[in-house]
Amino acid sequence: MSQSRSNGGLAARRALDVRVSPSWRRGSTKPRREELELKLAALQKDYADLHTSVFEAAQVHRRLCAPRLVRYGEFEIASEIFAVRHLPGDFFTINQAREHVILALGDICGKGLAAGMWTTHLVGLVGARAMATSEAETIAAGVNRDVCLMAPLVPLASLFVARLDPVTGQLEYCSAGHPPALLLRANGELELLSEGGLLLGVVSTAPYQRGCVELGPGDVLLAYSDGVLESLNDEQEEFGYARIEAQLRRAHTSSADAILFSVLGAVQDFAATHPVVDDMSLVIVRRRPQIN
Repeated sequence: MSQSRSNGGLAARRALDVRVSPSWRRGSTKPRREELELKLAALQKDYADLHTSVFEAAQVHRRLCAPRLVRYGEFEIASEIFAVRHLPGDFFTINQAREHVILALGDICGKGLAAGMWTTHLVGLVGARAMATSEAETIAAGVNRDVCLMAPLVPLASLFVARLDPVTGQLEYCSAGHPPALLLRANGELELLSEGGLLLGVVSTAPYQRGCVELGPGDVLLAYSDGVLESLNDEQEEFGYARIEAQLRRAHTSSADAILFSVLGAVQDFAATHPVVDDMSLVIVRRRPQIN
């Protein structure tokens, strides 16, 4: 036992001598630096590849969503989505169903890549249901059943879906757990569009109700995600309904595009240096006023 311990101690001292030997360190500096440089280059390439993949995914999301500005007869529809982490969990689509236009604004719970990866799936579900029917409440109920079938894989989501007749101005809508859209009449009256039902993915048999309004000349509809409502300033105050309404009233005589950026600008000015905490989406539907 004594001899064994002696040999073990000698081996340990020799190993220590090797580790601290200045000549050994001098000899290994260059290979070690080259090894680190190779690892750094590999990491930089991986990061660049990841950045490219995220950028490509964001471009796919953009193509899935409606163009920023479209027109149907007397109607202008402007939309914009801002992602808090590269790839948004919000989406806005436009589908045509004969003489109607189907609008769908969705917000998947969560943020970043996890939420953004589900947008393709939800957009596909909405599109498939919109091909089968143009009734807003039926689309919402069908998408809800589809989402519930995949629970708990698919996250909860809110959805505002509407069927617009560009000729008559009639708009039938359903809000599945989504913040109520604002309808500002040309005469200054304000209506909240809140008919609908539960968030998507909660109860497969949840009922969904239809709301119906008519957009007259000069009327403006504003739909948005809760990221706009919940945008914070440095005092931890939320932007809230009152500020959305006030800004909409200030800008409602402008074009849909101008109203969109007026409201978004107000949100950004309010938040100032406070970081964005959630994806933000905004949709403006405006019927041009009659020219006397």
